[in-house]
Amino acid sequence: MQRKIGIIMNGVTGRMGTNQHLIRSIAAIRNQGGVVLSNGDTLMPDPILVGRNQEKLEKLAEQHNIKRWSTNLEETLADEQNEIYFDSQTTVKRADSIRMAINAGKHIYCEKPTATNLEESLELARLAKQAGVKNGVVQDKLFLPGLLKLQRLISADFFGKMLSARIEFGYWVFEGDWQEGQRPSWNYREEAGGGIIVDMFAHWRYVIDNLFGGIRSVTCVGATHIPERLDERGEKYRCTADDAAYGTFELENGMIVQANSSWAVRVNRDDLLTIQVDGTEGSAVAGLRDCKTQHRVNTPKPVWNPDIPNQHDFLSQWEKVPDNQAFDNGFKVQWELFLKHVAVDEPFPWDLLEGAKGTQLSDLALKSWKERCWMDVPELTV
Repeated sequence: MQRKIGIIMNGVTGRMGTNQHLIRSIAAIRNQGGVVLSNGDTLMPDPILVGRNQEKLEKLAEQHNIKRWSTNLEETLADEQNEIYFDSQTTVKRADSIRMAINAGKHIYCEKPTATNLEESLELARLAKQAGVKNGVVQDKLFLPGLLKLQRLISADFFGKMLSARIEFGYWVFEGDWQEGQRPSWNYREEAGGGIIVDMFAHWRYVIDNLFGGIRSVTCVGATHIPERLDERGEKYRCTADDAAYGTFELENGMIVQANSSWAVRVNRDDLLTIQVDGTEGSAVAGLRDCKTQHRVNTPKPVWNPDIPNQHDFLSQWEKVPDNQAFDNGFKVQWELFLKHVAVDEPFPWDLLEGAKGTQLSDLALKSWKERCWMDVPELTV
């Protein structure tokens, strides 16, 4: 038996919404024939695209064989066939729309950050709990092949006692003069909800919590390395938000995690994101898709001597973790899990409270930068 489930998709004309959530997730799920549930039934997404630009919506719907689109969010929320509200708008617009959707009794799935500050993020989690609607937050990096392989190593106790992790993320985003920038201009405007701390620390929160342990405290220094850029119309503007952040996290288990995040760095590593974990028994470096290891029995014994040429080809001394399985798109995998959660109540732990934890870490990192100090990370409840 097949049943349709109506999904309001708000903000999918943006880069992330179009590519990852519409094309590679919902459209891909429809093309594969839906999601097979545990009882053998099939759940078929029936999306309605929502936004402000009628021309963009109509074109996007036509390209992906979607029958429904609208510029009126209130009408789509009033339609009983729409069971889920999904939001991938800019952060400053998200909270108001989610409140409307909760009041309309819709289940909530949204991008992060869930709001621009912790108070508002916690309010959304409380409202959803009080309304009894199911809710989830995109935590896509947990489903990357490289991080799944890293999780495999952790589960197998490959590292022994994990000591530290170093996260390196970023790339050079062009300023817009001689090369068009790869990110929208609002990312560099604090008043529009921009900034790499707000953007990335929500990711680091769930990655650290799920892979390594709870965060006890954080210290962070941010920077606006590029003070001026050109916007989408070619007009120069002043950057008011941070484009780089250098954070250190102390975990409850004693592990230390460092995270460098930058849109003003040139890449000299295997991937745009790499995570190196060092433990007493071995180390690993995970990227977006690959993961490589070095066990203690394979660890070389270099000696510091700057007066002679390096005797080691360090990069060749690591062993690649095999795939051993087929990896689907991480956004699509989490969409399928959330659809099963709504339809047949399968577990889905990444709710709006988890999203609020990401906002909490961003807020504390910004405060740490401002006050130049360590900040404790208290437990959150609703």
